[in-house]
Amino acid sequence: MKEKYTTSAKETTILGFQVGLLLKPGMILLLEGDLAAGKTTFTKGIGQALGIERTINSPTFTIMKRYMKDENKLYHVDLYRLDDINTDFDLEDYINSDGVSVIEWPFKVKDLLPKEYLMVSFTVLDNDQRKITFEAKGDFYESVVRYL
Repeated sequence: MKEKYTTSAKETTILGFQVGLLLKPGMILLLEGDLAAGKTTFTKGIGQALGIERTINSPTFTIMKRYMKDENKLYHVDLYRLDDINTDFDLEDYINSDGVSVIEWPFKVKDLLPKEYLMVSFTVLDNDQRKITFEAKGDFYESVVRYL
């Protein structure tokens, strides 16, 4: 486990960018934290590292947004509004995909989550300061945390 601290949205985006440079297709990131804790801001940095040029914003109302640039794919999933695991959403298709999957509010579908992933937890310390904790589940994700 590793902790990082940011003092602005820009720093949170930069940290996401640094993480994004370490990711490979098929990797899963689970993001947890309160509303407005910085999860989507962090995801913007991941998208920048993958070369995504489109604006990345919260998929709260659409549940999932897909971004592509050349062969890089980013699936940004927000399960905050998901009421039922039986919702016809096919989350498994994104978890088992050839893109990077970032899932906000992942424990709403605990039974569908893979055994290996990178958990990223956001804690709001004050208006702009965040503590961001990285916890790896699986050997490959351990290497990502080591390089942070």
